[in-house]
Amino acid sequence: MSGDTFVFHPNEDVSRAARLSDFIARAGLQDLAALEREAAAKPEWFWDYLANYFGIRFSTPYEAILDLEDGPEWPHWFVGGTTNIVLTCLDAPIAEGRGDETVIISHAEDGTTHSLTYRELDLKSRQLANALASLGIGKGDPVAIYLPAVAEVAVVFFAVARLGALFVPFFSGLGVVAVAERLRDVGAKAIVTVDATRRRGKPIPMKAVIDEAVSTAPSVEAVIVVDQGIVSWSPGARDHDWSQLLDQSPPEFATTIVPAEHPLLIVYTSGTTGKPKGTVHTHAGFLLKVALDYGLVLDIKQGDRINWISDPGWLGATGRIVASTLFGACFILVDGAPDFPDEGRLWRLVEEDKVTVLGVSPTLVRSYIAGQTDPHRYGDLGSLRYFACTGEPCDRESWNWLFEVVGRRRLPILNLSGGTETGGSILGTSLLHSLKPCSIGGCIPGMAADILRDDGTSTAPDEKGELVMRQTSVGLTRGLYGDRQRYLDTYWRSYPGIWRHGDIASRDADGLWYVQGRSDDSLKIAGKRISAAEVEAHLLATGLVADAAAVGIPDPVKGTALVCVCVPISSVVEPGTALAARLIDAVARAAGSAFRPKQVLFVSDLPKTKSMKTMRSAVRSTLVGDTTGDSSALANPEALLELEAAIRSAS
Repeated sequence: MSGDTFVFHPNEDVSRAARLSDFIARAGLQDLAALEREAAAKPEWFWDYLANYFGIRFSTPYEAILDLEDGPEWPHWFVGGTTNIVLTCLDAPIAEGRGDETVIISHAEDGTTHSLTYRELDLKSRQLANALASLGIGKGDPVAIYLPAVAEVAVVFFAVARLGALFVPFFSGLGVVAVAERLRDVGAKAIVTVDATRRRGKPIPMKAVIDEAVSTAPSVEAVIVVDQGIVSWSPGARDHDWSQLLDQSPPEFATTIVPAEHPLLIVYTSGTTGKPKGTVHTHAGFLLKVALDYGLVLDIKQGDRINWISDPGWLGATGRIVASTLFGACFILVDGAPDFPDEGRLWRLVEEDKVTVLGVSPTLVRSYIAGQTDPHRYGDLGSLRYFACTGEPCDRESWNWLFEVVGRRRLPILNLSGGTETGGSILGTSLLHSLKPCSIGGCIPGMAADILRDDGTSTAPDEKGELVMRQTSVGLTRGLYGDRQRYLDTYWRSYPGIWRHGDIASRDADGLWYVQGRSDDSLKIAGKRISAAEVEAHLLATGLVADAAAVGIPDPVKGTALVCVCVPISSVVEPGTALAARLIDAVARAAGSAFRPKQVLFVSDLPKTKSMKTMRSAVRSTLVGDTTGDSSALANPEALLELEAAIRSAS
C-alpha cells in the first residue's frame, strides 16, 4: 500500500540476465512500462512477437494472429494456422538433442520417487495415445483424470494432446457427487485414476470414488487404473490396467495436427451458481499464455527445477508441465502432505532436488508459521532463486515470514494473480520489480488490466474496485463448455466489452497492485475454490434441511473457513451436534474433504431480500461480528437476531 516502504529491490545483474530484459531490448523498447503500453496499444504486434520469440511451432503458419469480427468475447486467434502442442513441447527439444534431460520428477509420501526424461515422456505418451485410440478415443473426445501428484499426469496430458482429444483434470479431493457431475457435464469417454494415494500415512481410495461416480455417468466407456499397490481393487467391465495397456501398445503414433484454436483442455472452476464451470483452452492459446507467464514473467529457463505444491486438477499444474517441457526445466510433483512424516519434508526436497523455484500458497505458509517451523533446520535452501506465490491473496504475516525467515530477505516473492478462466495470471511480479509486503508488480504485458468503479471509471490510488481486462487475451477461456450465455453473463455484461474477473483489487501510488479477494460469492478454502451455491446444493440434497447459506469467514490457517447456516426441515425437532455432524460429513463426501465445513449453525429462517434472495453478505457479517452493514434491504431483519443467538449458543 502507499504507506508501506519497499523492502526489496532487484539485483541489477539478475535483472539484466532475465529473459524479460532481453525481450524488451529486442523489441526496441526502453523499459517494462514501455512494453506494457505497447502491448496494450498494439495487441496483434505483441502476441505475434511473443509467438515468434518463443519459437511456437505451427504446421501451417497462421495468416493473422487475431480477428475480432465477432467482438472481444469471441476472438479468433491464429487464423488459418494448424499445430499441436506436442510439436513445441516434446518434438522440438528432442530434435535439439535434449531427449535425455529429466523434465518430470514425482515424490510419493512414502519416499518413492519416479522421474521422466523427454524421451521417456515422449515414448509413454505415444504408447498411451495408441492405447486410448484402441479404446475408441479420438479427436475431440474428453478424457478426464482423477490423479494425485504423480508423473503419469504428464503422460496422460501429452497422450491426449497427441490424439487431438480433450484433457479434463479433476481435483483429486473431489467427492463422488462432484466427480459424477463433472463427468456428465463434459461427457467424458474415459477417465484415468489410481487405486489409492496416501495422505499423512493413511490410504485414500480413489478408484472406489470413480467406481461410484461412473455408475451415474453413462458416457464413460473406459476407466484406466494406475496401480500403486496401496489398496486392492477388482477390475470391472470398463477397467483397464495402466501398465498392461502401455506394454501392449506400439511406440509409434502420428501426432494429430489440429487447427491452432482446437480445444486442448477443459478445466473446471466454480462460480456463484451451483453448476461447475468448464473453461476451454486451446493448443496454441494455452501454450502462448504459458510462455508469457512462465517464460517472460517468471523467467523459467533451461536447468530450473520447479517445486510448486499444487493439485493436478487445477490449471496451474498443467501449466507447469507445459512450461517445464517448453523451457527445459524440471517440474517436481509432491504427493501427500508436504509436512509429513514431519514438517521438514518440503525443505529436505528443496535441498535434495536442488530446487530453484519454490511455489507456495499463503495457506501452506500459514501452516508452517503455526508450527513455528525453521526451514533451515531441515535443508540447505541456497539453490532457490525466488518464491512464487499464488492461489489466494497473501496476508502480511505470511508474506513477511516467507521473505524474512525462509528467504532471509535475499529472495524475492513473485506474487501472481489470475484464474482458470484467464488461462493463467492477469497480474504478476517479475525479477525486474521492487517489492512491498503482499504486493504484485503490475499488469502482465498483454493483459490490459485495470481497476474500475461501478460506473466504469478507473479507481484512484489505494481505492478498491473490480479487477478487469480492457482487451481480450490469448489465454482467455473460449467460452464456458456447453453454456454460451453463462459465459457472457458472468464475465462480459458488467462492463460491456470489458472482462470482469470477479476480484477486488487496488493499486498504490507507486504502481504496485494488491488483490483483496473475490467480489462474488465464490469461496476459496485453503486456496481451493468452490461456489457457495454448490455447497448449499449438497446440504439440501441430504433432505435434512429446507434452506442453507454457505459463507467463508477468516481462518488463521486456511485463510478462509467454510461455515454453513441451515434451516432444518420441520420434522427435525431438536437440531444439534449429531445433525451438524451429518451435514458436515455430507458436504465433505460430496464436494471433497478439502471443503469440510468448520461449523454448522441452525436457525428457523435465513436473512432474505424483498425479492427472496438469501443475503449471504449479511450472514457473513453477522458471523464475523460486523454490525455496520445495511439491513434495510432485508425482508426479515429479525433473522439476523436469531443467527446472533445461535452464534452465542455455539460459542
